[in-house]
Amino acid sequence: MTDVHIRMPSGETRDFPYGTPVSALVRELAEAQTRGEEIIAALIDNELVSLSYKLKFNAAFKPVRVDSPIGMSTYKRSLCFLLTIAAREIFPERTLVIGHSFGDGYYYSFTGPEQINDEDIRLLDARIRDIVSRNLPIERSTISYTEARQYFETHGQTATAQLLDFRNENKTAVTRCGEFMDLAHFPLVPFTGVLNNFQLHRYGTGFVLRFPATRSQECFAPFQGSPALYSIYQEYKNWGKILNVASVGQLNRISAGKNIKDFIYVAEALHNKKITRIADSIYERGKDIRIILIAGPSSSGKTTFTKKLAIDLTVHGYIPVTLAMDDYFLPREQTPRGEDGNYDFEAITALDVELLNKHLLALFAAEEIELPSFDFKSGKRKTHSASSLRLPKNGILLMEGIHGLNDKLTPLVPAASKFRIYVSALTQLNLDEHNRVSTTVNRLIRRIVRDHQFRGHPAHTTLAMWPSVRQGEDKNIFPFQDSADACFNSALDYELGVLKPLAEPILRTIKPGQESYHEALRLLSFLEFFNPIPVKYVPPASILREFVGDSSFKY
Repeated sequence: MTDVHIRMPSGETRDFPYGTPVSALVRELAEAQTRGEEIIAALIDNELVSLSYKLKFNAAFKPVRVDSPIGMSTYKRSLCFLLTIAAREIFPERTLVIGHSFGDGYYYSFTGPEQINDEDIRLLDARIRDIVSRNLPIERSTISYTEARQYFETHGQTATAQLLDFRNENKTAVTRCGEFMDLAHFPLVPFTGVLNNFQLHRYGTGFVLRFPATRSQECFAPFQGSPALYSIYQEYKNWGKILNVASVGQLNRISAGKNIKDFIYVAEALHNKKITRIADSIYERGKDIRIILIAGPSSSGKTTFTKKLAIDLTVHGYIPVTLAMDDYFLPREQTPRGEDGNYDFEAITALDVELLNKHLLALFAAEEIELPSFDFKSGKRKTHSASSLRLPKNGILLMEGIHGLNDKLTPLVPAASKFRIYVSALTQLNLDEHNRVSTTVNRLIRRIVRDHQFRGHPAHTTLAMWPSVRQGEDKNIFPFQDSADACFNSALDYELGVLKPLAEPILRTIKPGQESYHEALRLLSFLEFFNPIPVKYVPPASILREFVGDSSFKY
């Protein structure tokens, strides 16, 4: 066979025989691989591949080190894979189910009434460390569709087998380690030996698999639970039982049948019922509540939630009044800068907190205020506002923004006058028992579709901004989620089927020469598992309409 020309990280082009594994290129690098510097995967023309990937065309090669952002994502997925192996070896009669992200880890539980105990945690930890010490290879290979389907059925991996029910490729990519085999969703580390930095903590009826911030991190911070996050997840799991769906394979069977509309109506009814309950709890608190502060991460559906909540509050006799937090930005020259030297618009110090609190107290005292208006193009507050505001009798303020749960936003407002709501999009749906549907991925796909349709942003722009968006959430939103008086989960089990045909052509505009190509491929590969669901089935008042359009609300 002819050689392939590979551009190395140094810029030098080297020739390698057709079919050479990427691991051979790694050996060509003379750099020492100390802790945190281990090369665990690679980018071939910006496609993320495992080290067993075979070179078949001319391309650029970039090593992926474990302490890089891509490397740590690979490390986390590999630890999840390893935990699944350990659980199947120790508890073959029990089914381990991955849950949602939880602080610096993932929440897990076993199916059935039997709760996990400290001895279970000890056994799991010991088995994982034993597998790590043996430095077993984790290998990606291709087998026939029939062989894969048969393996998953006979080994009790029913949800994994169901993922293949609506696929018809004659070959299937799998990942093996020892006797265990799984679908090869994403590249994993080449050997188990690198996966020695983790912690297990029992929590609630399950436990948390904790990840280090970097592979070279020496120790973990003390474990802290999150009652709010845990309660959201437990409630949503109960919704999943009502809907009788816990995995993508089950969803696909419903969407391929005649009952998908009924499924959507029930999912939406659960949303509406929860919003009504939140409105009821506000009413039950009495007239002391003067302002409702709503916060949540990007693309969690805060805006539509706020509009729907306003309707339910009106039923209780309130007159909801919305106050725009964005109009309280400080002039551009007073905006703080981040470590990178750029303006940090997400910092709470970018807002005129003093003016906001002055206005809130005036409104509560039935005084009239002149509403500010911020011009984002000029970076200045307009000197002449055309509107004023006085809170009517039975009026209640609604304010939505990233700092809503932070008491530093409203330090002069008595705690008894505030009702804080955390809006999330916490998915309970899994690909199968041990591969999760990431809440972050769910929100990212929502945002890609919305940014393309309503903001004119191409997918690569949204993907480029996403890391900084996530950093802002980690700093300004997630630390305050447990201070909320109520939580609302905006995720809908059917939504990725609706988003799939909208997101796929947008993601395909990203080409191999662009840095975000590996992320576009990851999202496309993920969406392949979902059957499409017609967008026309989405009710006009659904939170999902905020992202796909044709909502009955105005934004």
